[in-house]
Amino acid sequence: MTYEIASTLFILIATIALFVSEKLRVDVVAIIVMIALPWFGLVTPSETFSGLSSNAVISIMAVMILGYGVDKSGVMNHLTKPILTIAGKNQKRLIAVIGGAVGILSAFIQNIGATALFLPAVLKIANQVKISPSRLLMPIGFSAILGGTLTLFGSGPLIILNDLLAKSGAKTFGIFDVTPIGVALLSAGIIYFLLLGKFVLPQADSQQEIDDQETLIDFYQISNRYHIGKILENSKIIGKKLDSIELWDLYKLHLIILKESDDLLYAPWRHTVFSPGQVMVLSGPAEGFLRFAEDYQISILDLEKEQLAEELKRFGYAEVIIPPNSSLKGRSLKEISFRKKFGVEPIQLHNDQGAICNDFSDEKFGAGDILIIHGLWEKIWEIKNSKELIPISKLQETTHYKKKPIIALICFLGSILLAVSGFQLSHSLFTGAAAMILLGVLNIEEAYKAIDWRTVFLLGGLIPLGIAMDKSGAAQFLAEQIFSLVGDAHPIIVLISISILATVFTLFMSNVAATVLLVPLVVIMGNMLKIAPEALGLLVAVMASNSFLLPTHQVNAFLMGPGGYKNRDYLKSGGLMSILFIFITVSLIYLFYL
Repeated sequence: MTYEIASTLFILIATIALFVSEKLRVDVVAIIVMIALPWFGLVTPSETFSGLSSNAVISIMAVMILGYGVDKSGVMNHLTKPILTIAGKNQKRLIAVIGGAVGILSAFIQNIGATALFLPAVLKIANQVKISPSRLLMPIGFSAILGGTLTLFGSGPLIILNDLLAKSGAKTFGIFDVTPIGVALLSAGIIYFLLLGKFVLPQADSQQEIDDQETLIDFYQISNRYHIGKILENSKIIGKKLDSIELWDLYKLHLIILKESDDLLYAPWRHTVFSPGQVMVLSGPAEGFLRFAEDYQISILDLEKEQLAEELKRFGYAEVIIPPNSSLKGRSLKEISFRKKFGVEPIQLHNDQGAICNDFSDEKFGAGDILIIHGLWEKIWEIKNSKELIPISKLQETTHYKKKPIIALICFLGSILLAVSGFQLSHSLFTGAAAMILLGVLNIEEAYKAIDWRTVFLLGGLIPLGIAMDKSGAAQFLAEQIFSLVGDAHPIIVLISISILATVFTLFMSNVAATVLLVPLVVIMGNMLKIAPEALGLLVAVMASNSFLLPTHQVNAFLMGPGGYKNRDYLKSGGLMSILFIFITVSLIYLFYL
């Protein structure tokens, strides 16, 4: 074993260990790997950063911008209404129709986005027909994951596949070459729940669907009365910061607006300093407000006379969930500077410990935690479009965030048409993204926000590791070791072995990372075994979506809270689904791609 092979394998093992341990964020691990490789002399400096400009990374960025533009334009709302009408109120029909729609949608936008789009409506229907959401959400989540296998840009692993194959000298695939596998998997997933749903789906207690403001306020027992007071010259609050007066804990109050002259500050930051003459609008119980006004010498004013009652009609409450890919995960309100960042007031936090209605500024957020927030509807729509928090209650429509749906749809479909016509995928998709910006569907700042930079650096940081594995001979070395075990086996056994390996990898690390690490390896194995290497690469990229046994996939983690799921529920439902996934994929690869 040479120095280069040993060094590459050391970095590979360290990378896998860091991914599995989750001691560091996956994008941080990828950046460390990217920086370490040239110091070990395994890649050149130019190769180190080549991943950031690769076709795969550019394509993923473009898909994120296109998906954001389509969502913001309101196109998807027009599409979901007839789908929900067709779905009706029968459980099996709901699973079949909505599962199929979410799956098809996931072929073109991020699967968590497709899931989030239908989540409020599914919760509403479940509440109306007295079906536990746990009987509906898991099938829809699985459909979203399966739908990512319908096209070559339906998931990160498939987007990066052609780049990895081209670097290894193997044949590449067209956008819809994977579609037969995707159709079979999506159909099988839906039929699986239609036939076996009553046996494998839990009847869990789950989050009640919130249809309107009154229901939300009543369900979470929120005191939504507004009060207004003016800070006098002798008020004890002068010079104090918001986080020092314990509004939450002592008075059960939330500061909604701080008015100074004609300027309105919404959801003031915790470091905001109070001064004479400022007018405060607070929400909470009257008893708490009266005690607060007495303690700090605040003059009580009439809300109507101050002409702020009309302003408050622009406000509302929203129930939002923290998705697994949110930068808020693992951080607290204080660390995020939540009010300053989002311009809304946090009211309650609901996590695995229960409801927290007092000050939770230091509480760390986890994926699936639910926040109740209060603020301007415009700000809440901004939050929805940021993808950092995903609303699961009904939002009041605002025309500001619903514009140019036809133009957005034309840009989106046009980019796909360009790619199908033979133009490079990244060039085609980014042309559509740029057209959305130029035609006013979204602005450049929104385009930047739409990009999940963690995914970009995860992918860009791991591509050089694939280059190092190829240059150093580490991939060849590992392929020879595996060849010694399965060299004489039937191709079916080889395919099953690779499928199980890819499934295990993707359960405990990013599916993109699993694909980057395994595709170069299986391409070499294919050449050694005289099995089409591109077929083995496709097998790995598809199997990277076989993530049903544990809620490690971001869609599964996202639905745990609203569905009331436990890990054992995924083991029960996902076990058979994983076996079915392997059987179908291996069979189709063997029959049609070898």
